[in-house]
Amino acid sequence: MRIVLTGGSGQVGWELQRTLSPLGEVFAPPRDEMDLSDLEGLRQAVRHIRPEVIVNAAAYTDVDRAESEPEIARRVNAEAPAMLAEEARRLGACLVHYSTDYVFDGCKGEPFTEEDAPNPLNAYGRSKLEGEQAVQQVGGAYVVLRTSWVYSLRRPCFVTRILESARMEPVIRVVADQVGSPTWCRSLAEASAMLLAMVQAKGMAWLTEHSGLYHLACAGACNRWEWARAVLEFDLHADDQAAPALVPVGSEAFPSAARRPASSALASDRFAQVFSLRLPGWRDALRLALTCQQTDFMKQPAPGSMRQSGMHGAAGGPDV
Repeated sequence: MRIVLTGGSGQVGWELQRTLSPLGEVFAPPRDEMDLSDLEGLRQAVRHIRPEVIVNAAAYTDVDRAESEPEIARRVNAEAPAMLAEEARRLGACLVHYSTDYVFDGCKGEPFTEEDAPNPLNAYGRSKLEGEQAVQQVGGAYVVLRTSWVYSLRRPCFVTRILESARMEPVIRVVADQVGSPTWCRSLAEASAMLLAMVQAKGMAWLTEHSGLYHLACAGACNRWEWARAVLEFDLHADDQAAPALVPVGSEAFPSAARRPASSALASDRFAQVFSLRLPGWRDALRLALTCQQTDFMKQPAPGSMRQSGMHGAAGGPDV
């Protein structure tokens, strides 16, 4: 398999470079060679490589900045996926595209399924929804994977900010009125690779038959305060904590440009039924993530003060 991977330096993309490598030759050009905001350059790069698989793990993910840059967000999150879908179909290749729980308004009160009508509250969510719809309209062999609250210990995100704050702050205020499904980027990348291994074994026609929109997130749901509590519970270096008190607060404690859905947890049953794959529970995945990665992460220099760890911040949307 010749695989083109966009967003190879992101949370999910970094893991995908490793999980996809046993399947064939992975081309993950740096951003200056494959920039999703440069649609013509992106098209030419794909045509030059002529892949059998395109995995789009790149996106405009600054949820708040998207409110003031909706055109750029739309170009990267909607127009670029549409073009990638067109090129994949022209080449007879398949496309894996990632989307977000932020296409929902959070009003359902229980995990969203693929049948629930999207109603994004912010420009980021609207751009990602438009990207989903564009890929589906082009058709061919494709899978759109909606995920939720993606994290990694290799770059700043909600989990790393909680770990750092626990070493610097006696009190950490954490939002308790936002619910989602925390998803470890490695779990997402491994499931994606296993899906493409099936494609490799069964053929492109098989994927075309099963093409569609699927939810893929770690099982279960929690609010951000519960997530932070679990991070401190599973911290391998708990002795270094400054005995922090986790204080639950409402979203209004951290004003932001973009509205966030109150409850955007995802149900991934359809993906499990079709592909016989299911991600672990969010607590199990978090424990494994901290066990696998925390030692290396804690050796890295802190990226700055994390006094407002309860902020939606880097966990506001996946980096896909």
